[in-house]
Amino acid sequence: MLPQDQAPSAVPSFRADLARSRRLFSVFLKEQSDPDAFYGALAQDSVAMVAQWVDLPGSLIVDIGGGPGYFAAAFEAAGARYAGLEPDAGELVAHGAPGGIAVRGSGLALPLADGCADVAFSSNVLEHVPDPVGMAEEMVRITRPGGLVVLSWTPWLSPHGGHETGMWHYVGGRFAADRYAARMGRRPKNDFETSLFNCPVGPMVRWARRTAADGRTQVVDVFPRYHPQWAHWVADVPGVREVLSWNAVIVLRVAGS
Repeated sequence: MLPQDQAPSAVPSFRADLARSRRLFSVFLKEQSDPDAFYGALAQDSVAMVAQWVDLPGSLIVDIGGGPGYFAAAFEAAGARYAGLEPDAGELVAHGAPGGIAVRGSGLALPLADGCADVAFSSNVLEHVPDPVGMAEEMVRITRPGGLVVLSWTPWLSPHGGHETGMWHYVGGRFAADRYAARMGRRPKNDFETSLFNCPVGPMVRWARRTAADGRTQVVDVFPRYHPQWAHWVADVPGVREVLSWNAVIVLRVAGS
């Protein structure tokens, strides 16, 4: 939490324009070589994105898979209260002492009470769990009525679906991981069917629509995260969205008030 004598900075405005897309894709190319630049920019953009739907000052943001503090700093600078959940203790301290409230636990069984969060947020985590629907259900569970669930992930068939194995995942996930290991002398951090899984867009969109049909949520938006507003149609086209979304976003509002 911010010190009492430190006022939160102004929440950045969000414009899904071409300039933003260019900026995000530019820093994305530095993910491996300069993670501070990439994750810092992504965290700032995430704050602006979430602020479209939520009054951030004073809100409790639960970030599943928040990692080493980039998102904590960005959300707290906007006046939010932040709790990051991460299963890997090493990730929690990879960028120094974790900010906000740091919780070690699994996204598939969140050690949090029902309805405790104003926003359940997750960036680039669904593709790293074997049961993405199970994790999404847990995020709905911990979000208060009227609160927001924001899911963002890399679909398997997108160009970056194989992560550091390059586009060899189009030949096969296990082949790509084994090829990487043979060339680099170590297994990839994102190892297929161990720490990286096939998480398509279609099944997650169908899950979101079922939760809305059941009266548990309202689907606020589904869109490709890095694209300008005029290209949001990509997320509406089955097949096309699996490849061209690059990074998919589903936003739900939990029913009730």
